[in-house]
Amino acid sequence: MSVTDTIDRTTTAPDTTTQSEPQRITPRVAARLVPGTATEVRIDAGHHAFTIDEPEALGGTDLGANPVEHLLAALGACQVISFQVWAQKLGIEVDHVAVDLSGDLDLRGFFGTADDVRPGFEQIEVAVRLEGPEDRERYQELVDAVEEHCPVLDNLRATVPVRGSFTLL
Repeated sequence: MSVTDTIDRTTTAPDTTTQSEPQRITPRVAARLVPGTATEVRIDAGHHAFTIDEPEALGGTDLGANPVEHLLAALGACQVISFQVWAQKLGIEVDHVAVDLSGDLDLRGFFGTADDVRPGFEQIEVAVRLEGPEDRERYQELVDAVEEHCPVLDNLRATVPVRGSFTLL
């Protein structure tokens, strides 16, 4: 069974005007190692599929962006979308939005060669460029709204419980 078979996809956007009732969605993603490869992973997300891989220097074949690049991409995409949603909500005109991201990562944490080095990013830099006819204060209001409401940014800043399970086949 594919991920597409197990997801109830909503064809219309949730009603965001009602504040009293939860409006939950449950995105689901499946990651599977491509047989015969060391690091090539097929991702199924709804009816979308793509490849995540590592560069040759890390044992991969570089057939796709690596997982930490996807994390940065998820944050960047969520920021761009949040800017569009909140600009409309606040009545702020935005002609162009671009988000560039980078992060410092020490591979000693991933490879377990230094106990005092975490495997994740030491920090993530986010550079937002907005263009439009509004004054600086209005765009600051927009930035503040995005900082408060961007789901991926929230997940990176907060301690989100992650429950795992293990099955031996």
